[in-house]
Amino acid sequence: MTPAPDAPVDASANERVDQLILLTDRLTAMIRRETEAFEARRPQDVAATVSETARLANIYRLESARLKQDPSVLKLATEGRRRALVTATRAFDTALTRHGQVLEAARTITEGLVHAIAREVIANRAKPVGYTSRARSTIGDSVAVTLNSRA
Repeated sequence: MTPAPDAPVDASANERVDQLILLTDRLTAMIRRETEAFEARRPQDVAATVSETARLANIYRLESARLKQDPSVLKLATEGRRRALVTATRAFDTALTRHGQVLEAARTITEGLVHAIAREVIANRAKPVGYTSRARSTIGDSVAVTLNSRA
């Protein structure tokens, strides 16, 4: 990936790599803030930034695809900028890994709570004592509780 010593450095390639670094750093910071909110058990704090995070993630996905399709941009950028992009990408990957772990833990806790509440509702329901002449239960309620494997 290192260009020959006499290879030209393209200013527009450097600018594009710089923009990708800025995008990656911004997205990493947002993911870290979301992770901190989930770790602090304040998922409602994430709601305000979800659309912006999704928008930046989509731009990142598109830019990554463009670079994959035309890697010459990276070859024309300076070595320092390429290293900075690698560093930013590694930080982003680390943040995403942690974010995924925290979200999985939150999902597991939420599902456990839903199942516990459903079990409690079922356990506390009045049991039917008998039936009327029209085959209707005399005690109990008609609300059903349905659970599947995912809350």
